Amino acid sequence: MISRTSTAERVAGVLRTRIAEGFFLPGARLSEQDIGSALGVSRNTLREAFRLLTHERLLTHELNRGVFVRVLSVEDVVDLYKVRKVVECSAVRAVTEKPPTFAKLAQMVEDGRVAARSERWRDLGTANIRFHTALAELGGSERIDELMRGIFAELRLVFHRMVDPRRFHEPYLKRNAEILERIEAGDGLGAEKLLVQYLADAETQLVEAYAERAR
Repeated sequence: MISRTSTAERVAGVLRTRIAEGFFLPGARLSEQDIGSALGVSRNTLREAFRLLTHERLLTHELNRGVFVRVLSVEDVVDLYKVRKVVECSAVRAVTEKPPTFAKLAQMVEDGRVAARSERWRDLGTANIRFHTALAELGGSERIDELMRGIFAELRLVFHRMVDPRRFHEPYLKRNAEILERIEAGDGLGAEKLLVQYLADAETQLVEAYAERAR
């Protein structure tokens, strides 16, 4: 049982990453047979992984139908951004000098530029998520890092609501670079000020997108 649980956690990690990278769409049914074969795990182990991700609000189980990627609501969007505002803003506010992980942050911004030049908008969204994951990691807490991995996987499901991913993601690439400049200078308060407005604008856009879809 211990071995199966450990394997299930690793499988859940793989699936969580794939969700965060945009490979599974909201509402998609996950095939036990296909995923189990691809990962080389038993049905029981895969079901345990599904259970873990259902608990994280990434998947949902429908009786006699199977397991599906969750479709998030506008209330979920608002709640996700509440968490982001607390965690990310707190992490960057504490910066008083160029952090040891600056190169990682800079690489995420550069990955975004490369994706934009190639017009790979899903990859740009992934680079954006990784940049903000790295921002949260400035807090230096493994528990926060674990929390935010789930938050950003849910966020990717929200991003799928945007009809035009380029129009949504591309402007934030420049804003990520501006936040990066403040962090490089050790200006945590300046980075936080930019981030507060960034998150407020993104939340507004996503809430409006949900309202438009509802109409």
